[in-house]
Amino acid sequence: MENFVVSARKYRPADFKSVVGQQHITTTLQNAIKNKHLAQAFLFCGPRGVGKTTCARILAKTINCESITKEFEACGTCDACVSFKNNASFNVYELDAASNNSVDDIRNLVEQVRYAPQKGEYKVYIIDEVHMLSTAAFNAFLKTLEEPPKYAIFILATTEKHKIIPTILSRCQIFDFKRIGIGDIADHLQWVAQQEGLGAEPEALHAIAEKADGSLRDSLSIFDRIAAFAQGGTLTYELVRQNLQLVDRALFVNLWSSIEHGDRASILNAVQHVLDQGFDLQRFLMGFAGYVRELLLAQHPATVALLDVPDSAKQQLLEAATQSSAGRTASALKRLVAADAGYRAASNARW
Repeated sequence: MENFVVSARKYRPADFKSVVGQQHITTTLQNAIKNKHLAQAFLFCGPRGVGKTTCARILAKTINCESITKEFEACGTCDACVSFKNNASFNVYELDAASNNSVDDIRNLVEQVRYAPQKGEYKVYIIDEVHMLSTAAFNAFLKTLEEPPKYAIFILATTEKHKIIPTILSRCQIFDFKRIGIGDIADHLQWVAQQEGLGAEPEALHAIAEKADGSLRDSLSIFDRIAAFAQGGTLTYELVRQNLQLVDRALFVNLWSSIEHGDRASILNAVQHVLDQGFDLQRFLMGFAGYVRELLLAQHPATVALLDVPDSAKQQLLEAATQSSAGRTASALKRLVAADAGYRAASNARW
């Protein structure tokens, strides 16, 4: 039986141009390589699953490549690139600070820094989850980070920059990774589906991207789960909705229509339907608030471009926007946000 490799690992970017949604980072790093202006310490910070460790590995591979391309990408075929791909490179060291966070672990790393690379130009030290280091470990690292040998480059990665002491921050060139846009994630999932020979509806991939909340890794994990359930069939919106326990968008559309027409019976029946289906009422409330916000954006030509929804949903929103006033929509959104704030304090959530 062939070993299954999760999509997040199978399709992990191997070069800068494959990195999704972080062009401001990759372009800066490529320009630094081009101009030979590499810092000796980098800090990659941002949310989970957005490419921090991936970019650190790509940078480490590229600066040691023996035949770097005109686009300043690693060639992928030289001895250095092949050894890196096979996890056999002696020039790249990775340390998980979550499980190696003591002062002794850092002292061992500092001892290694003393030795120049036998082959290649740089020794690269990637320290993941660096915010987990103890204060003593940080202090033991300060001098080396400030004045490392010319062949040593440190790349620190963290999801919690605020936990890193200022003396470390001042010694690093800081790169802030952003949450990946829903459109970028959906496009990447479409590409992965094509590589896997799977059909997928745009609405289904958009729903997965929305659920991932800016994390490409999370979206690929969800994609694998849905693909396993589909058993090689098409990934439909209905399939994704059922697996992720998402409220059908059509319910929001009908609920807003009932509100517009003052149909209280339909409104109460819609809420009861949500409860009968086992959905969390607060998640439904915020999902509906999201729909009302989209409706508000669709009511002005200057904000239509801010709608990050599939084309089919955008068309429906534009049609619904012509039948609603901006004032009424804004008032409804304000009340929904207030309802969410008071939800937990309510003695009866249905009220």
